[in-house]
Amino acid sequence: MFKYYGKKAPYLFLLPAVIVLVIFFFIPFFQTIWLSFFDYSNNIYHAGFCGVQNYIEIIHNPVFYKVMLNTVIYLVVAVPILAVVPLFLAILINRNIKGITLYKILIYLPVIVSIVVAAIAFKWLYAQQGILNYILSVFHINAIGWLTDPKYAIYSVIIVTVWKGIGYYMMIYLAALMSVPQELYEACDIDGAGFWTKHLTVTIPHIMPSIALVSTISSISAMKIFAEIYVMTKGGPLNSTKTIVYYIYEKAFENLDLGYASAMAVILLVVVMVFSLVNILCFERGKYQP
Repeated sequence: MFKYYGKKAPYLFLLPAVIVLVIFFFIPFFQTIWLSFFDYSNNIYHAGFCGVQNYIEIIHNPVFYKVMLNTVIYLVVAVPILAVVPLFLAILINRNIKGITLYKILIYLPVIVSIVVAAIAFKWLYAQQGILNYILSVFHINAIGWLTDPKYAIYSVIIVTVWKGIGYYMMIYLAALMSVPQELYEACDIDGAGFWTKHLTVTIPHIMPSIALVSTISSISAMKIFAEIYVMTKGGPLNSTKTIVYYIYEKAFENLDLGYASAMAVILLVVVMVFSLVNILCFERGKYQP
């Protein structure tokens, strides 16, 4: 039946996706920008127009800089691990060895575990009388406040994110490794290249688009981390694990200051867009050149 529509047929196939995008992305997107210019702090039912006052208050709010610093720490610590470790595992697993399917299942298993379940399990491990502190006590090491000490709390939460994501990104790398020509590896073997030389000169250049993809996805995920913090620390202690997304949630749904939260959401959107642009310029600069 679509042959009667001629050149309009492709647009009809795109129409359902466009409708979904308009309803669940573009309308909330512009509504968030609109709400950021209103003050809901006094009365949520009768908000007053305040212009850019919400943005000015954010700039002068020290807590905002603290949560942005926490977000940057999350980004700097988690993303390199999630970009490098899964690649190393994918290279090791991409071989014909006995039990390889079992290894893939075990590494991928954390991905299918609910993040809430994983966060609760790690919260028990990190408890003052939990397994980790028990192991430390066996070696006569004082107990550590994994989630109660500001020095360790955010890194304890990062471990959960890394544990949860390694298997997912490993599968992306495994799919990319299948496209690398085996003849190049054979040529490296003939030339006497070692393990590291082989993969630095052949593997990494061929799967650079996948490395860029993993870096971008993991970076965006790190900037909008929420579930682990909500379950494990509620942003504490002393705001040491509070990230920008959790702060937006806190302002919007606990303090009911929708305008302030919307303004922070707009700022987060700008940061994510800038980071994505930098990623394109750094990793995929040559792809779009004529």
